[in-house]
This record gives sequence, C-alpha cells and structure tokens, in this order.
Amino acid sequence: MVKHGVFVNEQATSIGAPAVAATGVPFVIGTAPIQGASNPAPVGVPVRITGFSEFRDRFGYSDDWDKYTLCEFAFAHFALYGMQPVIFVNMLDPETQKAPVAAADADVANHQVVLPAEAINDALLVVKAAGGAGDPLVKDTDYAVMYTDSGLVLELLPAGAAYTAVAVNVSYTQVTPSAILPANVATGMEAIELCATTLGIIPDLIVAPKFSENQAVAAVMAAKAGSINGMFSSKAIIDIPSGAGGAAAYGDVLTYKNSHSLTDENQILCWPKVTFGGKTYHFSTHLAALMAVTDVNFGAPYVSPSNKTLLADGLVTGDGTEVNLTLDHANILNAQGVVTALNFMGGWKAWGNYTACYPGVNDVKDTLICISRMFDWVRNTTIQTCWSYVDMPMNRRVIDNIIDMLNIWLNGLTGSGYLLGGRIEMLEDENPPTNLMQGIVKFHVFITPPSPAQEVNFTLEYDINYLTEAFQ
Repeated sequence: MVKHGVFVNEQATSIGAPAVAATGVPFVIGTAPIQGASNPAPVGVPVRITGFSEFRDRFGYSDDWDKYTLCEFAFAHFALYGMQPVIFVNMLDPETQKAPVAAADADVANHQVVLPAEAINDALLVVKAAGGAGDPLVKDTDYAVMYTDSGLVLELLPAGAAYTAVAVNVSYTQVTPSAILPANVATGMEAIELCATTLGIIPDLIVAPKFSENQAVAAVMAAKAGSINGMFSSKAIIDIPSGAGGAAAYGDVLTYKNSHSLTDENQILCWPKVTFGGKTYHFSTHLAALMAVTDVNFGAPYVSPSNKTLLADGLVTGDGTEVNLTLDHANILNAQGVVTALNFMGGWKAWGNYTACYPGVNDVKDTLICISRMFDWVRNTTIQTCWSYVDMPMNRRVIDNIIDMLNIWLNGLTGSGYLLGGRIEMLEDENPPTNLMQGIVKFHVFITPPSPAQEVNFTLEYDINYLTEAFQ
C-alpha cells in the first residue's frame, strides 16, 4: 500500500511517573460478628472496606467491642474520623468456633425475642411454644429472623401461630469469640502478605486492638511491619495494657515497656485508653485514624500526628479509672518512646513523636515517627515504581530512566516541602563490575525529611534601650 501525506506516530513517554505508595492505610486484624453479616467476608483473608455500611454488610456489627474488636476500629475510622480505606481480617469462624445453647424459655416483648449477637441463624435455631412442647415454629411463617445492633431478633409474625405468645422456647448455636486467642491473631498476621496480590495495595499501618497488648502479637506485628512480602515497610501501632498485669499508672509504663521488649523501631506504642461519647477505645484505634487524617490533610506522612486533634474526651485505664496527665507526665511518656494524649491548649491532642526504639536508639530515621514513615513511604514507592524494570536489559537507558524519574519525583517532594532535599545516584564504589555482570545494580537514595519542631525556645529579655528611648 502506498502512503501519501504527513503521518505522526506516538511513543510512550521516556520518563514515567512514579507509582506512589498508599499511605495511612491500616491493616486491622481481630474478631467480628460475621454470623450477622448479609454478605460474609471470608475468614482469615484480607478484605478492603471503604465505609461503615460496607463493613456491616461484610462483617456484621456489634457494640460489644471486647468480643468484636474490628467493630471498634470500623466505628472510629469510618463514623468518627471519616477515613477510608481499611483492610480488615476477621479470625472468628462461625463454622468452627461455636457452641450449643440448650433450649430455654425466652420472654417476648412487642412480639420480639432478642437473642445475643453470638446466636447463629442456621438450621440449629429451633423455636417452639413456651415449655418446648409441640412442633417447632416455622421460620418465615411463624417468625422472622434479623440481626440488629442489639443481637439476633426473632419477630413473631401476625399471621403466625405464636403472634400473641408472651414467651417462646429457643435453642440455638452461638459463636465463641473467646476461642480466638492472641496466638490465633499472631498466626493470622501472615495474611498481610496477601494484600499486594489480592487487593493491589500495601498497608502502611498494622493494628490489632486488644490483641496487640499481648507481647507475642506485638512482636509479630513488628516483624511484619519491617518486611511485608520481604520488601515493603509499615508501622505497627501497639497498645500497652493499662489493666491488671499492665501499666496501671504512667509511672509503670517504662517498666512494662522494657520488661516486654517493646523497643522495635517499627512499633509505635500507645498508653492508656481513650474515651469519647460514652465509649472506650484502644488508643491504637484512634492513633491510626489520626495518622490517616494527617496524611490526607498534608499529602504525605511527613507531618507528625503529635499535637493533632483527637476525637476524645478523656483517658482511662483498663478498669475504667480516669487518667489525668499533666504536660510533665505526658513528656515523661514521650521521653520513653510512648505516644499518649493531652488535654492542653485547645482540646485533646495526641502527644509524642517517637517510635518504640527511643531512647535506646538515636538515629532519627528510626526514632522520629514522621521521618521513619517518610523512609517507609519512599521505600515502598521506589519498589512499586521500579518493579517493571526488573529483568529489563541493564543498559544506560534503563539506568538513566530510573535515575531521572525518581530524581524528578524527589525534586517535587522537596518543592512541596515534604523533604528538605532528596536525590538518587548510582555510585561507582557500590557497583563493582562483578555485580554488574550478574545483573545486580545498586542505587543510593539520599533523603532528608523535616523533623517535627517539638521544642520551640524563646529568650525573653528586658531591653533598657526602649526605656531610654521612651523618655528622650
């Protein structure tokens, strides 16, 4: 075919845009009343959720947060702070963690019987007339079944045989949340490895309300935080227990921290619990939400969550005892590498800039939360951006594309104030010919995130010159 005229072909841009890693995305593991979910999520598998109604649909909901820890996090993250997404993993399996409840009469009020949230709506739910006599009542004919925040509700239907009954006899099977032990959660933490392949997202916060108070769970969280899929980094937000056997007062925190080896650079420690609107929360729940809010507001994790507003109205220990911290008390906790809360200068704020490794470690990339998270973010972004170059011919063009693309990105971060400066280089002494022959190339990334201005000093002096000038 003869071509006659002017023709233009398009070619892909030689320098691509970096694949910026997600930030402020929590991976939360625990228990949920999945027996009440209309579209139950698989047990032990990470599921990405973007709102409270979606959480209810996939995991159910109950206000009994001691039994159902994921509900606490979902309520705070979605309803209070308005943040999303969250990656949830439920470890409670109604198919295996269950026990029978013997038949007993239950009172009817307003034609309804309310069973506990643990009750399972299955073939083992049997409803009879009071005393257990006669044939079972027929579901959807004599009564309907629905889950609410109050529990499993049996509603006697107007056309049914028991509509006017004042009591009915019920037997059923119920889930046993107490069967989920810290060891189960520690084992289930392995599910974080599936996030990249099944959800296409890498969480950068790991949270396990209630269960992170266990030393073994906290250790596994730290290990996973430092190496997701063997390469990505995140932070584990850990609660120091404030009840029996924990740190009941701020003066006990350091002893507990050291005796339980809570000193990892990938751990962020919290103490005590937070209250808001008549509900009590684990501090890790609120801190994860606050970090997500801060990341969204500022565009990157370079800003510390410290001195940012918490949706809190008090602090309590595990037994509900009120905790009143002065600025000196809060600073003592900060000096021990623990984040707390302070009602000072404008309401309740998170207070503390250090990871758990402080004060035993002094390298700012490990000790300061916002700097350490920026290193995580740059690391995760670099991996995701450069993954497509793996197994490409290692020639000058590929090397220059990587260097140019990341330098442009780092320059942009510097211009936005996310970094004080940053660059990437391929240093000769880090790339001997023997490595290059084997297809091994090393790049050196230099970054300087800004430190939080955690100590601002002024010198106040009486200047006599103003006195003499005033009377001249």
